[in-house]
Amino acid sequence: MRNNTGFICDERYFWHDTGNGALFLPPGGWIEADEHGESPKSKRRIKNLLERSGFIDELTGIRPRAATQEEIEFVHRSSYVEKVKQLSDTLGGDAGELALVGRGSYEIALLSAGGVMTGVDAVMEGEVDNVYALTRPPGHHAETEQGMGFCLFNNVAVAARYAQKKYGLKRILILDWDVHHGNGTENVFYDDPDILFISLHQDGNFPPDRGAREDIGEDAGRGYNINIPLPAGTGNAGYRYALEKAVAPIADQFKPELILVSAGQDASVFDPLAQMMVTAQGFGEMGTIVKDIAERHCKGRLVACHEGGYSPAYVPFCTLRIIEALSGVQSKVIEDPYYNAIKGLPTEVLTKEQKEAVDQVIAITH
Repeated sequence: MRNNTGFICDERYFWHDTGNGALFLPPGGWIEADEHGESPKSKRRIKNLLERSGFIDELTGIRPRAATQEEIEFVHRSSYVEKVKQLSDTLGGDAGELALVGRGSYEIALLSAGGVMTGVDAVMEGEVDNVYALTRPPGHHAETEQGMGFCLFNNVAVAARYAQKKYGLKRILILDWDVHHGNGTENVFYDDPDILFISLHQDGNFPPDRGAREDIGEDAGRGYNINIPLPAGTGNAGYRYALEKAVAPIADQFKPELILVSAGQDASVFDPLAQMMVTAQGFGEMGTIVKDIAERHCKGRLVACHEGGYSPAYVPFCTLRIIEALSGVQSKVIEDPYYNAIKGLPTEVLTKEQKEAVDQVIAITH
């Protein structure tokens, strides 16, 4: 009997070099040199925890292939792709707003996008039921003509276009629960009724002027773009309410043939680039809800693509719980080792403000 959850990772993902800095700023002036926020550490430690716990043996390892330049250009302008390649082949640099390219990053970014495409093939061809793709660099901020927010190529958007072209899919759901708005993904599909894009994000975070609930798509895509901006401090209860009361009913009406998740674990209680309070258990619950949607509508076909998450200590436990939910198997890591430090926080309290934020979206979508 095959394992039902695939796991995609490659050592080369950890070799994408963002240089040094502090959080998201380069060193200089009053900023002392430190490790850049989008370092390989949090991602590598996910794989380390999977191996240390033995849970990786419960998964089907899948080797990613690199996307071709033609496939990247399903989404991105050729001039931008060439810019990333030129920076990568020389001394590196910035491909947009906070989108750092290191030497060799072009090939790694092709492999990152290709990893999600590999996941699409694996679920569409029945090799596995679902996939967690631990890819890097991330992608959901990347626009057609520029990188942004640590993202070079929009991995999920490229994979969605690939699925449309190769498999003729007419209804793809992209759920983005990264704490920052998926502006790049939104822009790509803003007029596409075959892609339902739903973003749960911290209101007013990054980019600060994106992700308004009134942004619902345009032309044929009107109504197929859903933003759920949540107030700072939202924890497990708020995300659960949003997924159960807003996301699931919308998805049930849409009836997706494939689900792609931009899985950023930066809504966690310990993340330095956000102010949310989701725990590892909360991320596991989110994984269960989206898996149930996939099982209702598309034979479980779901590909989760890693995006953000900047607490190297806690992101591995959050991601482990998601993968447990997708696989239906409990790992040996029974307890959250950080639970005692956060058990007093109101992570299970749905505040009036959080409920209203979701209810306002429900009112718009109905």
